[in-house]
Amino acid sequence: MLTLDLERRASRIAHDGTTITGRAIVFGSLSEDLGGFREIIEPSAVDRTFTEGIDVRALVDHEPGKIIGRLSAGTLALEKRNDGLHVRIVPPDTTVGRDILESVKRGDVTGMSFTFGVVRPGGDRFEQRADGLVRYVSDMRIREVSLVTFPAYESTDASVAQRSVQAFQREHGQRIDWLRRRLVA
Repeated sequence: MLTLDLERRASRIAHDGTTITGRAIVFGSLSEDLGGFREIIEPSAVDRTFTEGIDVRALVDHEPGKIIGRLSAGTLALEKRNDGLHVRIVPPDTTVGRDILESVKRGDVTGMSFTFGVVRPGGDRFEQRADGLVRYVSDMRIREVSLVTFPAYESTDASVAQRSVQAFQREHGQRIDWLRRRLVA
C-alpha cells in the first residue's frame, strides 16, 4: 500500500500579461534547515505525477474555491525540465482570475507553492552529510500548485511550508532521532 503525507513548497512566479509562469520545483537544490534536516527534491520525484496522469489544479492560496487552472482543462501545464518543474497557468476571466493576474502584474503576489505527497514506502531517504541530515525526495504526487502572497521561504526556490515541517516532525521525529544516533555511533 502506498501512503502520502501532504507537504507544500514555494518558489517565484512571473507573467506575460495573460499567462502566469513559474518554476515550482528546483531539482537538486538544498533547502533551508527544516527543523533538524534539509531537503533535496530529485528529478525523479515528479515522474509519478506524469505517469499516473494526476489532474493537478492551480489555486490561489491553496483554496479550492479559488481555482485558476487545471491540467485536464488545458489551463494548467506542467513541464519537467533539467532545472526543475515549470508551470504555466492561464487564469479564467473571472473575478478570482482577473484579481490574481493583476496582483502578479503589480508585483503584490510573487510566490508560488505546491502541495505534494511523498509516496510511502521508499519515496524518500535520509543521509547524514558533513553539513547535517538531508532528506532526499525521489517519489511524490503533486496535488496542486498555488499562487501565494507569502511563500514558505522567500530566500529559496523550493522549500517546505512550516505546517508541513511540523507534520513531518510529528510523523518522523523518532526516525530522525534514531538516524542521528545511529550515524553518530
